[in-house]
Amino acid sequence: MRQSAVLIDLDGVLRRWDADDVALERDCGLPPGAIREVAFAPDLIRPALTGAVADGVWRDRIADRLRSRHPGADVERAVSLWSSGCGEVDERVLALLRRVRPECKVVLVTNATTRLRSDLERLGLPDELDHVVNSAEVGTAKPDPAIFEAALRAAGTAAAEALFVDDLPVHVRAAERLGCRGHVFRGADGLADRLVEVGLLPTDAVSS
Repeated sequence: MRQSAVLIDLDGVLRRWDADDVALERDCGLPPGAIREVAFAPDLIRPALTGAVADGVWRDRIADRLRSRHPGADVERAVSLWSSGCGEVDERVLALLRRVRPECKVVLVTNATTRLRSDLERLGLPDELDHVVNSAEVGTAKPDPAIFEAALRAAGTAAAEALFVDDLPVHVRAAERLGCRGHVFRGADGLADRLVEVGLLPTDAVSS
């Protein structure tokens, strides 16, 4: 069955993060990995990803916890610098989406905070996507089936007609349990091969 929608993750797929957090932390008097350890602790990140707290509140809580753990560090500067970037688009992945979009809907399905819309503007992505399904707006995060169901509703398609692309196998398996086809992203070449397999690109696409 040819796919009528591509449901695609943002971070680790369409967006890359190449910032040197370790250098930032060193310059601000923090040990390596300190920011991510705190920022992605379940009790902090979960409310941010489900919209229970706004992005700014989440970042304030990161600063508060870092300050309590590392009182000698320049925490305000560290969190400000860490928050200033928005990553960069993987242009090869974007080129593939542009090729398939005339034939199908492209729906971003991502676990993100309330800052997502402004990040997408900075990245120049709004016009490249048909719909955006953000966990902070839906109120639930991948791998909860509800977020995939919201994406399918946005695309106006059945699960069997959707290809879900994510870099985390647990998310792909969750989409597949709903009936979607899945692809664990490991690079643009593999994604191109998968798009050929499902009939969204011609067989010569990988070498073209």
